[in-house]
Formats: sequence, C-alpha cells, structure tokens
Amino acid sequence: MKSVVVTRPGVIVLEDRAQPVPGPGEVRIRVEQAGICGSDVHIAHGSNPFAHYPRVIGHEFFGRVDAAGDGVSLPLGVRVVVDPVVSCGHCYPCSVGRANVCANLQVIGVHRDGGFSEFCCVPAGNAHRLPDSIGDEQATLIEPFSVAANITDHTGVFAADVALVYGAGPIGLTIVQVLKSVYGVRWLIVTDRIDQRLAAARANGADLTLNTGRESLADALAAGGSAPTLVIDAACHPAILGEAIEIASPAARIGIMGFSGAPSSVIQQKITSKELSIHSSRLNSQKFAKVIDWVAAGRLHPEWLISHRFPLADFASAFDVFEHNQTECCKVLLSF
Repeated sequence: MKSVVVTRPGVIVLEDRAQPVPGPGEVRIRVEQAGICGSDVHIAHGSNPFAHYPRVIGHEFFGRVDAAGDGVSLPLGVRVVVDPVVSCGHCYPCSVGRANVCANLQVIGVHRDGGFSEFCCVPAGNAHRLPDSIGDEQATLIEPFSVAANITDHTGVFAADVALVYGAGPIGLTIVQVLKSVYGVRWLIVTDRIDQRLAAARANGADLTLNTGRESLADALAAGGSAPTLVIDAACHPAILGEAIEIASPAARIGIMGFSGAPSSVIQQKITSKELSIHSSRLNSQKFAKVIDWVAAGRLHPEWLISHRFPLADFASAFDVFEHNQTECCKVLLSF
C-alpha cells in the first residue's frame, strides 16, 4: 500500500508499506479521502512536540471498513469517519468525560500511524458509522468541526451573544459555522489579516469582518457599542489573550486553543474585575456523534471549506498549496 510518511523532520515521502492487520477490537479502514491540517505540516517540519518518527500522518479521514479484528461488530464495507483521539478510559480525565486530555493519550496521525495511507487500523470505537445523507467530502471534514464543537461546549453559546472569532483559517471557519448555523448568535465578528479569508468568513455566516492589518478592532467595537460576550481565539497567537481580556464584556467567556510555548501577558485584575471565564480546548472529547447529527440535519456545510483536491500521488503539491497559498487555500483533500 502507499503511505505518506514523515521519515524525519523535513523529509516527507510516499512510501510502499505492507497492509496492516487489525488486532482485537480494531478495524482496518480502506481510506478514500483525507484532509490536510496545520498540525500535519508541523509534524513534517519537526515542530510538533508529541510526534515520533517515522510517522504516517493524517487525522482527518474517511473510508470504509475493510477488515475487522476479534470482538468487532461493525460490518465490512460500511462508511466510517475516524475520531483520532485514542484514550485509556481509566485515568482521571477519562473518568470525567475529558478523554481528549487522557493521561495516556494517543492521537492517530501523531502518536500512532494515521490516515494518509491506503489502509489504516484504528480502534473500532473510534470508527463512526455515517448515514447516507452525509456525502464523502462532508464526512472527511467531520474532525475539524469536532474541534469547533469542543471549544463551544466549553465556553457555552447563547443566542444573545455578541461573538468575536480571531482568525478565519480552517478552524476559525468551522467555529463561524457552528456559532451562526447551529447556535444562531445575534452578532458575529471575525478578524484576520487576509481579505480572501474574511470573504470566506462572511460566506460562512459572519456578520462583520475586520482586517486587523489596517483596521482597529477596538475602534470598531467602540463604534458598534457592544463588547463581545464570547471571544474565541482561532488564530492561536500568544498576544491575543491579553487583547481579548481587554475588550471582552464583563461576564464574557474566552476560548483559547493555541499551543505556543511563548508567554502571554495578562493582568489578573482585568480578569477578576470583569469576572471573565477563560476556557482552553484541545482536539475533541466525544463530539463526533454531535457533529454527524448536525451535518446530517443540514445545519453545517463542511463542503464549503474545500478549496483544493489532489490525488494521493500529488501529495507534495497538496502540501505546498496548503502551506504557501493562504490567500486561496482553505481545506485541501487527498483522494485515494
């Protein structure tokens, strides 16, 4: 079988490998489509601290059950999408419903081989069967929407919210859709420094967009007369938290998802005086079923995010477009 492998930081190749054999409790997926994520690029560059090499990358993927190990009831041939979060089920985080920060966490495509391969073995419990109403390309992008579902579950969302999303990249746009199409927030503001991404934010439901490379967010909020009651940082820059605390309404909620090791400068008094709630979010904790229901009901449109499609053989071009064409690129799919 063909697999996209990062053999060491800076070296990514299409490699011939033997087909894996599913163990007890596992299924083998014949992968049909996969999406490229920024974390895949980080692994390729050696900037993901959790990855070990060599590694078959890819954690956004869809396919069909091709083989099953002992104790598995999923029938062969069914369409499934894979939750990449593999947890132990026994530690404290798992016991309180936070499997995404399991003490023994493994992420498919990071800690163990992933879906940029013609075949991939995963725990059967991580393979979610799909209704016929969800198309193949929609299915491939369930995972990034599960990230949006996780952060919004943490912060809570109210119809009366004035919401601000920093960043209109792929994850920012999933959050935009969830906030507007699922929860129907009253007013949704999105910032970025790339006009094409801001246009995509408007197409996905944003009410107001601001290019903060040339427009003042503070001035725009002052002119609008409403401070954000919900702020989500999907740009993941360490400087954003301080600004979010400054501009947020009293009693607001702030959601952060960044993994930067750089410090963020915050003033405790400004948090406590407004009694702000700050929530962090990593990956997703059992949000796939919820997102599948949203997509099946037509409340989300993952296909709106797809900008490019490549066959597996052209994976190098796909990665180049994803990494270097930020003005036109959103989600890039690999087909198998």
